[in-house]
Amino acid sequence: METRRTARARDGVGEHFADLAVLEAELGRNADRIGRWGVDLARRLLRGQRLLVAGNGGSAAEAQHLAAELVGRFQGERRAFSAIALTAETSSLTAIGNDYGFEQLFARQVEAHGRAGDVLMLLSTSGQSPNLLEAAAAARRGRVTVWCMTGPGPNPLTEASDDAVALATSSPHAQEGHLIAVHALCRAFDAAVAAWHAGDAP
Repeated sequence: METRRTARARDGVGEHFADLAVLEAELGRNADRIGRWGVDLARRLLRGQRLLVAGNGGSAAEAQHLAAELVGRFQGERRAFSAIALTAETSSLTAIGNDYGFEQLFARQVEAHGRAGDVLMLLSTSGQSPNLLEAAAAARRGRVTVWCMTGPGPNPLTEASDDAVALATSSPHAQEGHLIAVHALCRAFDAAVAAWHAGDAP
């Protein structure tokens, strides 16, 4: 016989899956933007520019995931591209946090690595993280283009960015949506790179 606890757990899973319909609609609403990002990113990285990417917590893991897809590969074979996850350098993170404070964690790295024409991608379900807002400000000073993926917008990070994918859904679903959007971005990026190699420059 099913216990009340088991029933509640099952219902919770069902509710979570049911809410994915909202996420699917939100991703569809942003499909054209993600595709444009893929083409623009391919154009920049093929010219020798780079992607910097950052986030906190689960978004930090997704930031590293995105960098890995570009430095390694997403699906098919292609050359490696420059992508730096600002969350991965533990010595830099701890030194900057110790010397300058947590809010400067990524801004200091953007100042060090960012060049005009590079892209800084920031991932945040809340869109309010002070260290990401500081990173966006540092990027704008260095003429680095800022894109972000957040939960519901507008929010401080979407306002501080050049372009944004803001998913109007709960934080857990927004984070799940960011991973899907990252993979879609990589697919668009690879298609644009393949088109360039076929003679149709992106």
